[in-house]
Amino acid sequence: MDELKGDCANCFGLCCVALPFARSADFAATKDAGTPCRNLLADHRCGIHDQLRQKGYSGCTVYDCFGAGQRVSQTVFAGNDWRTGERQKMFDVFPVVRQLHELLWYLAEARRLDPHDDLDAAYSEVEAHTVAGPDDILRLDVAEIRAKVNVLLLRTSERLRTSAKSCRGADLIGARLRNKNLGSADFRGAYLIGADLTNSDLSRADMIGADLRGADLAGADLSTCLFLTQPQVNAARGNARTKLPATLTRPSHWTATAKRR
Repeated sequence: MDELKGDCANCFGLCCVALPFARSADFAATKDAGTPCRNLLADHRCGIHDQLRQKGYSGCTVYDCFGAGQRVSQTVFAGNDWRTGERQKMFDVFPVVRQLHELLWYLAEARRLDPHDDLDAAYSEVEAHTVAGPDDILRLDVAEIRAKVNVLLLRTSERLRTSAKSCRGADLIGARLRNKNLGSADFRGAYLIGADLTNSDLSRADMIGADLRGADLAGADLSTCLFLTQPQVNAARGNARTKLPATLTRPSHWTATAKRR
């Protein structure tokens, strides 16, 4: 799924310009939408890429465009830089395509886990929207597209999970869930901020939309989680014993032995 991974070398730094962020624990400064980040270089690269967490920009290390940046830069706008092209239109198109690429990632994951024709057709339909013209993209009803895709993702989840245990949308902020068998649980949209999942088994757990910011995943088994994304993993804490799906990368900021705050 390389086309669904951010390729900064072929993007015009769109996430660093088009999107806003507010000064917080995740960002050291406030930036308005459409204003270049003060750390953005002339070649669209980040001037502090290797020091983002140390400089107070941990939010940047969590963000993932799912390949939307290069799609908008090189395909939708045919390689025309926002500095010389349709600046505002490009900035408006980017978040739409980012949502579509996220849906493509989920569909690709569903196809990998449980391939069938309905998923193939849905993937082709959504992908076609991402290569349309800017005006066509801006006219899309993304909520409607997302709803159709969600039906297919739910079916996939229900086929693959062996438990009906539902924690969908649950408030589990700071919950003590260490050493638990949470296999096949439905954590869709659950708030697991700061939760202690140390050494827990999350095999086949559905993680779509689960908020894992600051969650302790030390020693946890997420190797067969359903729909676990790189941004979710990047937002959590883990260690060398944390088991991840082969499709995801162990974050560089994870320690050998994650500790509770």
